[in-house]
Amino acid sequence: MKRLYRSSDNKVFAGVIGGLGEYFDVDPVVLRLCFVFLMLATAVLPGVIAYFAAVFIVPAKPGGAS
Repeated sequence: MKRLYRSSDNKVFAGVIGGLGEYFDVDPVVLRLCFVFLMLATAVLPGVIAYFAAVFIVPAKPGGAS
């Protein structure tokens, strides 16, 4: 079964977007650029809130450092 985890290998801050990239098999750089664009288009605050919510909701990868 495929599960979403925060990435312990491909992370910049907490590994949320790296984990999404691993889950959807997409380059995390593309997801990060999309996230930055969406943050700028929505006045930054909703994106920051969503990211920090994901840090607490999405579990760390088992056996990972984060």
